[in-house]
Amino acid sequence: MYKYKNVKKIGNAVFYSAEEVFKKHAHSKEFKQAYEEESARLKLVGQIRKLRAAKRLTQKAVAKRAQMPQSVVARLESGEHSFSLGTLARVARVFNKEVELV
Repeated sequence: MYKYKNVKKIGNAVFYSAEEVFKKHAHSKEFKQAYEEESARLKLVGQIRKLRAAKRLTQKAVAKRAQMPQSVVARLESGEHSFSLGTLARVARVFNKEVELV
């Protein structure tokens, strides 16, 4: 059984460091899959943000070209929300890109 080394107790609450929790769950198949999926999504979001900045486009300009509200582009770029393949494809077309599996 895994034992936490860095534990803080405040009243009845127990706090664990993120590193400790990560170490404990990193060997789980489900955790690895979720971690890889989230990492890929965040990498993609970063690429979109970087490409938009390189083209000197605002979120509003990208949204207009993709025929969607600016709030959708903002949510996509925030990395805090999921998005559909259709949304991703519409944004990719703004940059003359295609969504594909590599």
